[in-house]
Amino acid sequence: RQRKWKSSVSTQAKMPPCDFVPEKYESYPYERMQKIREQNIAPSLRMYYKKPLLLHQGHMQWLFDHEGRRYLDLFAGIVTVSVGHCHPKVTMATQKQLARLWHTTNIYMYPPIHEYAEKLTSLFPDPLKVVYLTNSGSEANDLSMFMARLHTGNFDIISLRGAYHGGSPYTLGLTSLGPYKHGVANGFGCTTTMLPDVFRGPWGGSHCRDSPVQTVRKCSCAEGVCLAKEQYIEQFKDTLNTSVPKTVAGFIAEPIQGVNGAVQYPRNFLKEAYQLIRERGGLCISDEVQTGFGRTGSHFWGFQTHGVVPDIVTLAKGIGNGFPMAAVVTTKEIASSLAQNLHFNTFGGNPLACAVGVAVLDAIEEDGLQKNSEDVGTYMLLELAKLRDKFEIVGDVRGKGLMIGVEMVTDKDSRRPLPAEEISQIWEDCKDMGVLIGRGGLHSQTFRIKPPMCITKRDVDFAVEVLRTALQRHVERAD
Repeated sequence: RQRKWKSSVSTQAKMPPCDFVPEKYESYPYERMQKIREQNIAPSLRMYYKKPLLLHQGHMQWLFDHEGRRYLDLFAGIVTVSVGHCHPKVTMATQKQLARLWHTTNIYMYPPIHEYAEKLTSLFPDPLKVVYLTNSGSEANDLSMFMARLHTGNFDIISLRGAYHGGSPYTLGLTSLGPYKHGVANGFGCTTTMLPDVFRGPWGGSHCRDSPVQTVRKCSCAEGVCLAKEQYIEQFKDTLNTSVPKTVAGFIAEPIQGVNGAVQYPRNFLKEAYQLIRERGGLCISDEVQTGFGRTGSHFWGFQTHGVVPDIVTLAKGIGNGFPMAAVVTTKEIASSLAQNLHFNTFGGNPLACAVGVAVLDAIEEDGLQKNSEDVGTYMLLELAKLRDKFEIVGDVRGKGLMIGVEMVTDKDSRRPLPAEEISQIWEDCKDMGVLIGRGGLHSQTFRIKPPMCITKRDVDFAVEVLRTALQRHVERAD
């Protein structure tokens, strides 16, 4: 039996009903799990919450802990569960392929890799029609760097400050968030440039970004003109003129920054940045690890929201709904650069992964999840904006579709990050009321809301009321 939710925090919010009943938990007791964690699992793999959750089962947008408590999952395993936990279609396709063929590697032909390659590349504009399948986002970005350098014969790659492109030794040069940096040599040939953050950066106004919710900063731009975008492009040009050679290998950017807290750029920034990079012989790489597969709502790929066509696109996370798979999509010409010598991937595109990939694409289409991301995401952004207007500590609400950030500040004028211990208490209260939210930003000051794309407006009403209650509790504590 499902355990009835009892929160230690009082709230008016009623958790939406769910017919699914989880199995009885029969593994080790919680205390033994904690001991194993301490003794046998690497300490760098940190956990959320003061008392970490011991999760047992998942169903669509819901997670269940070892005691049967149900939680609304607004973080989707770090923006990875795209179509829903244990989605029946994906589960069935995986079970079917498991019974047929697990693995051979791509030295042979087998149906799933060909079916998937055709289906995936049909969703991209020309000339992005060739795919190289890998196992993780870091691996995909690593390969994109390698391809750009091989193809152009140049070495330097530019990324935006605040970017997260992976934790491998190669990609750490592109990742530009201090907490992820280790004291070892990395980043040779990688240069960062100013992040065009219209909320926290030096320039920004009330019409800059492609979102139903704009910043509260004043804006004096005439229609069709964005002074913030022009200032950030000048900074980009300054980097090109001072920090890299006359020719570069490439530029990589997330259409919306993920780990940094759903940071959006001014409209047309990427379009102009791409043009400047191509003038210097470089390739443009779009990191769609978090923004891809319909999450932004209006388009299937994040780059489409910027009106650009990249030379290389990297995919992971939502591609497999939690199954470890990733991909690099590029042109035939660029992919051929890698064929000059041997480059092999044992597990990339294995039969099981490709069967999962096909089922995920089918589920997105058949369940109307891109449209749901747009409708439910827009509704949620507008509801969260009401909390921003009500609470001084909610500095910014931003995003597109179901890629949402809520940035917490001491006050709207200074935009100083709210102290970590205060944010943590709000976050813990949300968890205690049954809502799981992510954290992001350089100071972990932004709540990251990126749920499975199957959530409903009823779920949103519950989640927003829970967050409102947690924010109100913070105000009362401060008084």
